[in-house]
Amino acid sequence: MKIGFDAKRAFSNTAGLGNFSRNSIIALTKQFPENQYYLFNPGNRKPLFMPPQSSVELKPENLWWKTFSFMWRSLQIAKITNKLKLDIYHGLSHELPVGIEKTSAKPIVTIHDLIFLRYPEFYKKIDREIYDKKFRHACRIATRIHAISEQTKQDLISYYNVSAEKITVIYQSINPIFFHKADHDFKFDLRKKHQLPKKFLLSVGTVESRKNLLSLLEGMTSAKIYVPLVVVGKSTDYMQKVQKFIEADLNRLQVYFLPRISDDELAALYQMAEVMIYPSFFEGFGLPVAEAQASGCPVITSNISSLPEAGGDAAYYVDPAKPDEIGEALQTILSDSALRKSMIAKGKANAHRFTHYSYAVQMEQLYQSVLHE
Repeated sequence: MKIGFDAKRAFSNTAGLGNFSRNSIIALTKQFPENQYYLFNPGNRKPLFMPPQSSVELKPENLWWKTFSFMWRSLQIAKITNKLKLDIYHGLSHELPVGIEKTSAKPIVTIHDLIFLRYPEFYKKIDREIYDKKFRHACRIATRIHAISEQTKQDLISYYNVSAEKITVIYQSINPIFFHKADHDFKFDLRKKHQLPKKFLLSVGTVESRKNLLSLLEGMTSAKIYVPLVVVGKSTDYMQKVQKFIEADLNRLQVYFLPRISDDELAALYQMAEVMIYPSFFEGFGLPVAEAQASGCPVITSNISSLPEAGGDAAYYVDPAKPDEIGEALQTILSDSALRKSMIAKGKANAHRFTHYSYAVQMEQLYQSVLHE
């Protein structure tokens, strides 16, 4: 098969859609090297990863398209797809280029979530309108829609009236680095680099209202848990509310913010942390839950949206709107070593549902079924 990918996020996004795109491309090229892979990359910035073997990176060639790379991504990919006679074109991040449905390739699009429709208050009006237009177009012209969770599938049916038969659910994969134990010296250097305490809790995700960091902090104070907290993720305007809360209890709350770290550093942090807490109000999947479990870290997460799909029977679930529940969950896990040990073992077993191999096999089956419909 000759498969094209919208690889913009793979080359340019550090987290989220970037991680998903990189994991997808790496998993498929490794497990099915007999296929030919074409990575469409409109970006001019320094790439975050190198194209794997059996793949070719395609970029704008002349000055016009290099200058207006966003237009190249929308208007030129269909033409190149036809020229290359691709069998499959996979939009990895909600979008499909104009005219792709008229080419030799069967178009597939991955939809991660429809949070902008479910929680419009988290987004600017202009962003919601752009997302809605792009998502609807992609869902309409796609031969098949890949949803990353059952929650996303149900939202596609509810909000866009997409036929259930058009949607295939395949959970995303975890970077293999999270399954490997970090070196002791690496952990020591990481702790020294960021001046981290010996014992700490961990929260991973953008510091925004949907990720609900304030409820975690409120839960910690209500339960009088003053173990230092490490927060990994870039900040937004929501940080002002978080900082105000911390400053009100500055003598007891210790919070370390790490906006930019590498995957190998994140894997080590999961392994060093007592608990990873992810009290998000809504997720398309919730990759940090699975990453933490793969790393051997107990997880507290929300009992809503897709998060129980990610955490399986291995996570401790709470109502994200109730800070007291978060605090009580922390108390329980920190004080019960047998429970913590059990959660670690179950978590590692659950995380094996999200290996590169499992993802690649399912995705290859999807490509084959679409190709032979």
